[in-house]
Amino acid sequence: MEKRRKTKEIKIGSLIVGGENKISVQSMIKADPGDFETIKNQIGALKAAGCDIARMAVRDQKSVNTVAKLKELAAADRNYDIPLVADIHFNHKLAIESTHAGIDKIRINPGNIGSEDRVKAVADMCREKKIPIRIGVNGGSLEAPILKKHKRPSAEALAESAMHNIKLLEKFDFEDIIVAIKSSDVNTMVEANLMIAEMCEYPLHIGLTEAGPAHMGTIKNAVGIGSLLQKGIGDTIRVSLSSDPVLEVFEGISILKALGLYGKSIDIISCPTCGRCKTDVISIANELEKRIIFIEKNLKKNMKIKIAVMGCAVNGPGEAKEADFGIAGGEGEFLFFAKGEPSKKIPANEALETLIEELKRLIE
Repeated sequence: MEKRRKTKEIKIGSLIVGGENKISVQSMIKADPGDFETIKNQIGALKAAGCDIARMAVRDQKSVNTVAKLKELAAADRNYDIPLVADIHFNHKLAIESTHAGIDKIRINPGNIGSEDRVKAVADMCREKKIPIRIGVNGGSLEAPILKKHKRPSAEALAESAMHNIKLLEKFDFEDIIVAIKSSDVNTMVEANLMIAEMCEYPLHIGLTEAGPAHMGTIKNAVGIGSLLQKGIGDTIRVSLSSDPVLEVFEGISILKALGLYGKSIDIISCPTCGRCKTDVISIANELEKRIIFIEKNLKKNMKIKIAVMGCAVNGPGEAKEADFGIAGGEGEFLFFAKGEPSKKIPANEALETLIEELKRLIE
């Protein structure tokens, strides 16, 4: 793991991204922006799942009204208090109206927002209200001259577009910027972000766009986001999926946990099983994964716990030697061990609950 890239700190509502702050996980509200009740429920679910930032499409005045109601709700109930980003395309006036409604960040795609005067108007209002702007660049909305120059939405074209728009905002004396370069192609996204990381010190929001349905989309995001994070690049992430936004959050957190970048975590080591296995390791591991989600939220800050679920006593204790505790299967029973040392035998039907109880003991 390379040292994290040095970036400017940017405040989004109560959250600070960049610098040495935690890598935040984002998702997007997937509902009609005028449907307040549905959006309210999605935000509550996202907050409960551990989402740090939520983005919503703002496409008309009704959407702006929803933003205002959501911010009122957040002020009254912390279960809905999450930094909110207005996703703006084409109509710069909606960006300005969103700032009046209390939005925490504006996302514009300068390639389709219009003339420089419109960009300046947004920048001026955001500066006045201390609201950051996310420059969102993707292959579907590159400026015509850049696309003509590069012939296609290559990594070079995407990075050039991002830098052009950074300079445009800086020209208007605006520097509370977050940059996002996305592509549906993993290699293009990674290469473009490597380029822009060398060109500026603004925080980067990383992820793929139009990554696909849950299975393949998660794999593509894990490869792309993971490879950049290993190089120390990335300050906020979104796992974009054609699926439930809560799943995007869970998968984003999982990527951070896999790299040791999530502040507190419960990591399950489990074997894939083989012909030696005489107990239902797969069911136990899957159920354990579900049960730890909300226990994990109660861990102390930066606390990391490792649990092992192994199929047999041949390799189990040895392979999971660094685990806090775990089980290794036998015929109809499991050997319970802690720090690689065997402790007791337990019936197979008590294994899951034994693990849960030991876990709860660690966080009491």
